[in-house]
Amino acid sequence: MNIAPATVRVAVGGHVLDVPGELRLVTALPGLPGRTSYVLDALDDTGVLFALRSVDDDEREVRLFVVSPTLYFPDYHPRIRPGVLGDDTDPADVVVLVVVHPGAAGEPPTANLLAPVLVDRVRGLAVQSVLDEDWPLRAPVG
Repeated sequence: MNIAPATVRVAVGGHVLDVPGELRLVTALPGLPGRTSYVLDALDDTGVLFALRSVDDDEREVRLFVVSPTLYFPDYHPRIRPGVLGDDTDPADVVVLVVVHPGAAGEPPTANLLAPVLVDRVRGLAVQSVLDEDWPLRAPVG
């Protein structure tokens, strides 16, 4: 049984914002067809590290690690295409998270800055969007 917190605190540019604990993806993540319902669980008290867990019925759970890029990538300010989360989303309500691949065999963890997960913190919608800019796919974390 997956119980999502009502809201999760996310650190964004010197502020801490409330984001719904249950997220619905507008489009399934690449390579994970059919999975559009996720729970966002805080893994630290600073609002930076999270687990994004799929909760679709009859599917084996998928867990991704995501971070708010504020701490690790302070110069990361991607240009978000208007309407990527729908015309009803106010750009001021979009929170950016990036997927982290845990390091293995002595390699550091890396973050995908090219395709952030964008979250409408009011409506609980999310989408992974490939940016038009030249950001790294595997930026070392830390």
